[in-house]
Amino acid sequence: MKGIVDPERAVGSSLFGGVFTFPVMVAHRSALEHNIATLAAFTREYGMIFAPHAKTTMSPELIRAQLDAGAWGMTVATPSQALTVREFGVSRIVLANQIFDPAGLDALAAQLAADDSFEFLCFVDSVAGVEALSRHAGARPFRVLAELGHEGGRAGSRTLGELLEVAAAAQAADGVELAGVAGYEGSLGSAEEVRAYLHRMLEALAHLRVRDPILSVGGSQWFDVIGRELADCQARVMLRSGAYVSHDDGYYRERTPYNRIEGELRAALEVWAHVLSVPEPGLAVVGFGKRDAPVDEGLPVPRGAVADATVLKVQDQHAVLRLAPGSPVKPGDLVSFGISHPCTAFDKWRVMPVVDDDYVVVGLINTFF
Repeated sequence: MKGIVDPERAVGSSLFGGVFTFPVMVAHRSALEHNIATLAAFTREYGMIFAPHAKTTMSPELIRAQLDAGAWGMTVATPSQALTVREFGVSRIVLANQIFDPAGLDALAAQLAADDSFEFLCFVDSVAGVEALSRHAGARPFRVLAELGHEGGRAGSRTLGELLEVAAAAQAADGVELAGVAGYEGSLGSAEEVRAYLHRMLEALAHLRVRDPILSVGGSQWFDVIGRELADCQARVMLRSGAYVSHDDGYYRERTPYNRIEGELRAALEVWAHVLSVPEPGLAVVGFGKRDAPVDEGLPVPRGAVADATVLKVQDQHAVLRLAPGSPVKPGDLVSFGISHPCTAFDKWRVMPVVDDDYVVVGLINTFF
């Protein structure tokens, strides 16, 4: 098993005591607990229902901790993720995409038919999407949120007229039930743009005749703006942020709302690896790569003994560093790095040790991607 020599001896051992091979990614318990409690308190304060995005971790241990802290349910991106978190015991799921997968739709329809307590929502942004749901609906309807997009963004109807056409199709279709409006504001670049987008969502919601409507929004960059702008919204506001659970030392550290409001999130993930080579002055090669840490939204961030180094590039199994002048780093040193973008970090590890502040392993995180 990647990173662990003997799983039975892992818990209670030191990370550096010989039970683990390197590289290894660890999660800090204190940061995870702090982050989960922080967003739970934020959503309570603003009266939101919270459905954190499970795609970040796909971990039954962390999902259970989020639910125990008060999350209403969980968000997923694909039918297979929905079916997986159902196996974790999650009874409320939001699939934040339009679904065309026949096998996935049939499996979800079967889940709805088999369990009256199972609550499921998904997005639609086209009449074709509504028709696909209708064809595969079973004993209980698919409840949907009409997705409003924005120019240059991801999915979602680009105009109010297009959204109302989709909403009307959903209300007319057999096996489909309209529940509200959804969107994703995370790709917008300013608070002003986010506020304008949220008001477009409110305008769309005002045109729908839906009982107890839901207005769902999603990212980890603008939930402070969302909280303020939608504080008096008559709909149930659903937040879907996911990256907060582990936060990071890169992409989200720079973009977190806690750079603007009181409080903080803490980076929970850290990669440890050996220096394999110092082939020339000022250059070091470290034994971790793209298979061990994300690089899609920024390179890993040197910590500790290499905090003043610069990561030049990350290859499949190697990271190349430019060392600071006079750095004492040498082959064989064990060094650590923070990560950027947790949503492509957890999937690289089937099992991840959870450590306390002294790097004693206090638990294991399992992932199911």
